[in-house]
Amino acid sequence: MNERVYRSKREKVSFLIHLRELKVIAALILLLLVSFLIGLSAGGKWLSLEELSRVATGLANAEMNLVVLELRLPRIIVAMLAGASLSVAGAILQGIIRNPLASPDIIGISGGGSLAAIAYITLFSGKASIHFLPIAAFCGAGLISLVIYMLAWKKGISPVRLILIGIGISAITGALTMLMITLSPNASASQAYIWMTGSIYGSSWVNVLSLLPWSFVFIPLAFMYSRHLRLQELGDDVATALGSSVQQQRAVLLVISVALAGSSVAVAGAVGFVGLIGPHLARKLTGASNGSLMVASALTGALIVLLADTLARTVFLPKDIPVGVFTAAVGAPFFIYLLFRNRNN
Repeated sequence: MNERVYRSKREKVSFLIHLRELKVIAALILLLLVSFLIGLSAGGKWLSLEELSRVATGLANAEMNLVVLELRLPRIIVAMLAGASLSVAGAILQGIIRNPLASPDIIGISGGGSLAAIAYITLFSGKASIHFLPIAAFCGAGLISLVIYMLAWKKGISPVRLILIGIGISAITGALTMLMITLSPNASASQAYIWMTGSIYGSSWVNVLSLLPWSFVFIPLAFMYSRHLRLQELGDDVATALGSSVQQQRAVLLVISVALAGSSVAVAGAVGFVGLIGPHLARKLTGASNGSLMVASALTGALIVLLADTLARTVFLPKDIPVGVFTAAVGAPFFIYLLFRNRNN
């Protein structure tokens, strides 16, 4: 058999998975593991697998432990969590809106999170706790999502109208963010500029602990609710006829997407286009199965940001380039390609 059905004991959760999709997911996990080891090794001082194994077994010296455990490892984990969260958020939005151009940064969700995070950094300069930054970004992203949804509503949601309104709202939040940075003290403005480019430079275990709960709660929730996306992709009338509570499920999925995007933006900054590229790559690899799509999206998103950050901190040594520069360099042409391919839709 080429497919199998998995059910929980109480049969509240069930999903169908193809063996081909399992192979793809296994290959992505292996590739992510290899990239993880490369990320630990790469830097101003390249480390061998033998040196990494000494760190893992506690036999390395203090300098090597500092480089691996305090400088590189937290940064790599933040990159993976942020990439996975942004990609899953993008996959949810593309399913809800039924538009391949949807992603948190393009339709304004990341912009709302950025505005709230910059406001938090600016207003509480020097006193802001990083643990509350994801909450601020989540509130901003949620508020902007609600505004976009209300403005786009006209006897239902038109995907084209929602995209256009989202782009407009994104421009407004971007302008307000720049205004706030301009009027803020120099120290806060410098911190905000670096953060806005999508930089995970200097990530620590505090950053990991800030992002970890959001990713570990909402990514599994996205997987559990992914079956509702397939129905929503059929259209509201069909989904309702099949017994789906369309508006209720859409609201839950939107909250999950906002939580993932907002928390990622708060910790990793405005890393662009990951929510657009990750789901597309996952869909090409696994097909249309939403359960596998969520898992593959998380893995591809983590892989994209991890590889981009590894390049960002090694290609231009001793300079450390923001990871958002590399994701934008790939994502912007990809977005133009999607616009061209869907120009007649």
